[in-house]
Amino acid sequence: MEPRLSLVTLGVRDLAASRAFYRRLGFVESPAGNEHVAFFQLGTMALSLFGRDALAEDARVAPAGEGFAGFSLAQNLPSKADVDRVLAEAVAAGATVLRPAGDAFWGGYTCYFADPDGFAWELAWNPHFELAPDGALRLP
Repeated sequence: MEPRLSLVTLGVRDLAASRAFYRRLGFVESPAGNEHVAFFQLGTMALSLFGRDALAEDARVAPAGEGFAGFSLAQNLPSKADVDRVLAEAVAAGATVLRPAGDAFWGGYTCYFADPDGFAWELAWNPHFELAPDGALRLP
């Protein structure tokens, strides 16, 4: 298997509300979606929003589950000020702050917010990881 991600799909309770939240964040929705699914281009990959029950049915798993999903989505940014700015944008869009922005034990600066379904997003400035001009993360 080639080590890359093409698409991350979030199973959401209310597609219209989640669609509106990500639009308020500034994500541009693709016309490839429809009343059942939304797609947003994220650099070299995409984010998809799909009904939680429908996604569970598609994967043939139970839709039940609450609380921490066991993963977070992350966006690395060029500076601490950018972390603060994007967190403010997320809050204005309706996000809930899970962890306020601050210095991290690993030498960077980080925060977490939750989208309307509780999916955790980390925003981070990491002095150990290079960001290309297009925002792509380059591991050492």
